[in-house]
Amino acid sequence: MGDLHSPPGAAIDRLQIAPYSRAMHAELDTLEAKIRQVAELCHQLRHENIALRQQLLSTQQDNKQLTTRLDAARARLQALLETLPEDL
Repeated sequence: MGDLHSPPGAAIDRLQIAPYSRAMHAELDTLEAKIRQVAELCHQLRHENIALRQQLLSTQQDNKQLTTRLDAARARLQALLETLPEDL
């Protein structure tokens, strides 16, 4: 571990592969932390997006059922109106 022959994804000791200054190492550490934050945010947003899509689908199904019930009630009301005498 730590050399150029390490398997992909293995931890890398930056001091062994590149003689960067301490300031450069600090900048790389900061950049790495920011990249991790962005990756975590993407992960969270992906999960939130999935949840919102499921919620939207559920709401659309509820809306469809309510529309069907409303149409049925409208039809029953229309049928009742047609049974009333016209002189009222």
